[in-house]
Amino acid sequence: MAKGRRPPPAPRDSGSEQPTGLILRFISGKYEGGEFPLMKDRELLIGRSQDMDICLVEDMVSRKHAKINTAGGQVVIQDLGSTNGTFVNGEKVRKQRLKESDRILVGTSILKLVSAANATGDGETLEEVAARGPRSEGISGNIEDVPLPDVLQLLSTSRKSGTLVVNGARRGKIHLKNGQIFYANLDNKMDMNPVKVLFRILAWPRGSYKLEAPVKGPFPSEIKDSTESLLTEGLRQIAELKRLKGQIPSLKTKLALARPMKPALKDLSPDQLEILQLIHNAVKLDLVLNRSPLTDMETLKSVVFLTDKGYLRQVR
Repeated sequence: MAKGRRPPPAPRDSGSEQPTGLILRFISGKYEGGEFPLMKDRELLIGRSQDMDICLVEDMVSRKHAKINTAGGQVVIQDLGSTNGTFVNGEKVRKQRLKESDRILVGTSILKLVSAANATGDGETLEEVAARGPRSEGISGNIEDVPLPDVLQLLSTSRKSGTLVVNGARRGKIHLKNGQIFYANLDNKMDMNPVKVLFRILAWPRGSYKLEAPVKGPFPSEIKDSTESLLTEGLRQIAELKRLKGQIPSLKTKLALARPMKPALKDLSPDQLEILQLIHNAVKLDLVLNRSPLTDMETLKSVVFLTDKGYLRQVR
């Protein structure tokens, strides 16, 4: 198994050392493929300094970046005031209890907490992993292995510029400049709100991605919000869509105005009225989603509301 620049500090009675049954696996970045076993009742320091238990030699990692504590049968990570922060499952944390399958971003490295039963046991140190270079050129992979919010957080932290090409439900492109997302589009078209497109791509559960060279504009309208705020809102909307899953009709469902329409139109908000008009004109839900000025989550939430309140009906 791969280890850091120096082995974890030995306890006073080395014979008492017991494994936790978990390892940290580097699934992206300079040390991809490396593994680090976690032992019980240890405090492991992560950082750029050579005297760290897990030494990550890269500019985006602080000299003393974070620590992991395995006391009391728990695994807890704590940021140590690092410049670029520590992230768990795409969210910046100060202190967080970890569970199996959690993903941790430190600098440009993504680590995953996995069972030791799944260790590769190839014997490489982190230095040897880094010396042989990444397993693939550039940043690429599958959404199932590393979700897009984690990939974009990595690109933001490392201030990368380029076009993240995502092949999922459709072909999407997310454009970055120095780590800042400034545009997103589908199928090389520029006819949809870029924030709406970004949130739609983030919700894709499977597919592949690859960072390619920047695409030259012009872009109709650039996104001004920070990458961190976009990812936070995107994750919130994904969670809301999951909550609504059982209430959302199929995208091919035909909708129409209820007849008779008993509830009053004056009780609707401007956004709800606009969705009602779009449905009257477009009929199919997938067309409504594409034409709506709102995000998919906001549009679908309005559709569910309008159906429940008796403004809409499904057409068989």
